[in-house]
Amino acid sequence: MRANKLRFVGIAALSATVLLPQPGGKKPVTIDAMLGSRHTRPMTPNWSPDGRSFAFEKKGAMCLYDVDRKKSTEWFQPENLEKAAVEPVVPKEFGWRNRRVSSDSYQWFPNGKDMLVSAKGDLFIVHRDGKFEQITKTDIDEEDPKLSPDGKRVLYRWKSNLYVFDLNTKQVKQLTSDGTPTLLNGKLDWVYPEELDLGTAVWWSPDSKQIAYFQFNVQDEFVYPQVDLLGVRAVSEPERYPQAGTPNAEVKLGVISPEGGSTRWMDLGSTADALLARISWLPDSSQIAVERFNRVQNKLELLLCDARSGQVQPIVREESKTWINVADNLFFLKSRPEFIWTSEQSGFRHIYRYSNKGELMGELTKGNWVVTGISAIDEAKQRIYYMSNETSPLEAQLYTVSFDGRDRTRVTKEEGSHTVHANADGSYFVDSYSSLKRPSETVLKTGSGEQFAILEPADMKDLQEYDLITAEIHTVTASDGTVLYARLVKPAGFQPGRRYPAIVGVYGGPGVHTVQNAWSGVDLDQVLAHHGYVVWRLDNRGSNDRGVAFEAPIYRELGKVEVADQRLGVEHLIKMGFVDPNRIGITGWSYGGYMTIHSMLLAPDVFKVGVAGAPVTDWHNYDTIYTERYMGIPEQNMKGYDAASNVKNAAKLEGNLLILHNIEDDNVLFQNTMQMAGALETADKPFVMQIYPQKTHGVSGPLAKPLYREMVDFFDAHLKTSNNGSNRSN
Repeated sequence: MRANKLRFVGIAALSATVLLPQPGGKKPVTIDAMLGSRHTRPMTPNWSPDGRSFAFEKKGAMCLYDVDRKKSTEWFQPENLEKAAVEPVVPKEFGWRNRRVSSDSYQWFPNGKDMLVSAKGDLFIVHRDGKFEQITKTDIDEEDPKLSPDGKRVLYRWKSNLYVFDLNTKQVKQLTSDGTPTLLNGKLDWVYPEELDLGTAVWWSPDSKQIAYFQFNVQDEFVYPQVDLLGVRAVSEPERYPQAGTPNAEVKLGVISPEGGSTRWMDLGSTADALLARISWLPDSSQIAVERFNRVQNKLELLLCDARSGQVQPIVREESKTWINVADNLFFLKSRPEFIWTSEQSGFRHIYRYSNKGELMGELTKGNWVVTGISAIDEAKQRIYYMSNETSPLEAQLYTVSFDGRDRTRVTKEEGSHTVHANADGSYFVDSYSSLKRPSETVLKTGSGEQFAILEPADMKDLQEYDLITAEIHTVTASDGTVLYARLVKPAGFQPGRRYPAIVGVYGGPGVHTVQNAWSGVDLDQVLAHHGYVVWRLDNRGSNDRGVAFEAPIYRELGKVEVADQRLGVEHLIKMGFVDPNRIGITGWSYGGYMTIHSMLLAPDVFKVGVAGAPVTDWHNYDTIYTERYMGIPEQNMKGYDAASNVKNAAKLEGNLLILHNIEDDNVLFQNTMQMAGALETADKPFVMQIYPQKTHGVSGPLAKPLYREMVDFFDAHLKTSNNGSNRSN
């Protein structure tokens, strides 16, 4: 048997390729440049209740922008609060916490002048003058704090139980006492936030007199044996992780008074085969809306629960032949007994208006494009502000429409992709937008789209300093006639007539698309282009925001259509005449890691080299909610699971494969990589594996640089040859 090579991060070699200065005096894009680049996140404003100011973080400080004065000032330094906080006692056992769980670190009081801040587990009130009042000073972590709408109490969780802190009396009341490590009051398990994008398990009623909360019983969830191997003694760090086909948590929805007393449980029946995806109080605090899916998520019910009796009434039902996507799609109106709802029932996600009895009042948008989110609702003017890709599947723009579906207007005018944060009624919004050719700029605009103030001008420094290559957008026609979009970055110093090696960057999975008219800056594609590679990314069928028919072909057979489309994309690329068909690599992380290996197995004649990061290798190993949404229950789709398995098809590997993975990955379990390694060993297939010791899905911090070096080195070693007369790139 041929020996396979196992590398640890400490021995990653330096890349042998030397990058020379580019024409015009600009610098080449290196790994160091990418990791040290100014990757600024778009401003995320936290609007005050009156919509006339917003807080935002800048250079470690919390700042305040006053709309009327058109001025921002530094408000306070969170670091000062952290210094005053008592360091929480580190628990003896490591607790796995999903990164998507909301922390709500900054919450406005209803007066619009003060803010509740959570810092290192303690709670503070910061006043408009920047002075702060510490309201808890304990060595416990007051988790998931929630300020009551009237600003009089703070709800928080500790050790799976709920507590309320009265801001007037400074007294704490314990609301629940039955919480245990497996019975979680007001606390989410791992998979709900990961796959339903649910950030909390507690909700104040609008009148501040009731609290709705989830109780998770995770006793029957599968326990995966994570182990920390870095110390002298290995430490067991088990993670509750329901894998496909295994039991989910039982979830109950209860209502309790902040004064204490018993919990009233909503009559939702057993949730062993159901998912409670969204919770919303109605404005009058009498009812709670619940979006309930069946386990495989092809049936959805909108339920109204009576908060006092617990009785439940369904008012909207939807069903799909494939699956129904989870979305933040429900908005109850205060001025009338109606709600705004988004749905894919037409084949594309659009906006509908219903009565609170479930009667359809109107379809407000329609067309072969997708509403990607609702930004604000102005009840006084009866207008809805929403994001959509009507202009182009590659762009995100803000629109507005009336409650009767008339007078639909585009609000943002600039080409490209917009990220919008509006105040409650949409009278003002912060707009961060960019395009392939222009870095992100952040401006404050009025509800009509007029520019009010420039908040963060476009940072042109990277453009001025580095030889950034403008990406091109291409279209490819799939086998069923569907138009696919692709992004091409040519090598630095591109010379017509030469044939270059190419690297396909892939994600390929549902719920994501990567080809956009948006700025990407100093990224991995630029690094690879400066190493002499053509870089190609294509959004295959199954990716999101193109409608139900575009997503549906992957149903119950993940990997099949995606690889077919990626193959077509490469064939299109080769026809352009500057790519060497014998030197094509592929790389991706997570689902992209799965796609990297799967593409090498199903299309070995196309993909000769692959670098797969944190790959799913068999869908039995991944979590219930995601996997069963697209593949169904394993016992009901055994052929589909087998066909989609990289482990079962390992003997088909012909190219050069590098696998990268964290040993304690909490999302795509390291078990996937070990199963793949075992299958490749059994099949006598050589491969390279590099492992990392972090407790996350991605590799970050000081380990990122050697990871990228290893990736580039691997491609250089196997794709930069003298075949076909091609010259090795500097």
